[in-house]
Amino acid sequence: MNEIVLNHPLITHKLGILRSVTTGTKEFRELVTEISTLLCYEATRDAKLEEVEIETPLAKMQTGQLNEDNYAVVPILRAGMGMVDGIINVIPNAKVGHIGLYRNEETFEPVEYYYKMPSDIKDRIAMIIDPMLATGGSVSATIDKLKADGVKQIKFLCIVAAPEGIKVIETNHPDVQIYCAVVDKGLNENKYIVPGLGDAGDRIYGTK
Repeated sequence: MNEIVLNHPLITHKLGILRSVTTGTKEFRELVTEISTLLCYEATRDAKLEEVEIETPLAKMQTGQLNEDNYAVVPILRAGMGMVDGIINVIPNAKVGHIGLYRNEETFEPVEYYYKMPSDIKDRIAMIIDPMLATGGSVSATIDKLKADGVKQIKFLCIVAAPEGIKVIETNHPDVQIYCAVVDKGLNENKYIVPGLGDAGDRIYGTK
């Protein structure tokens, strides 16, 4: 199983507010940031620390330190941008790459329109972020691009996932770990997650 589901009361509480049709843009955006930070916490559980010496007010000591330059955050435009602050709030020196994909509403296949990564992306752990994992097409295409650039370690962080999307990632990229806040029932006839939370991009940016 590729997915790690954060089954935690605090996340369940925040998800309930996030899903509600009465939640406005400002609160929705804040909740996406908060949940993203919790996802990042779990996704870095296996991080390797470097030993450094520091001095407290009382003594010198050895401690572990995260090399933030090992990380790149890769939001899938546009909804993925809503999760960026939640990640770089805790890994502030991570570089940020961008990939723009939209879904062809007839074929449901992803269409790329923008791609810009740090020049040393192949030397970094890439954390792809997108609030929703629906069909898995956009995420799988993003992983393909990063692997073509030489990236060896890739993780995917999302808030809501559908079993169909998880299966696509597990089939196409079994080496990529998925971190999600919840797995919903599945997709409807229009390939939207049910019960889901609506169009994440529209709700983050107030465009509908």
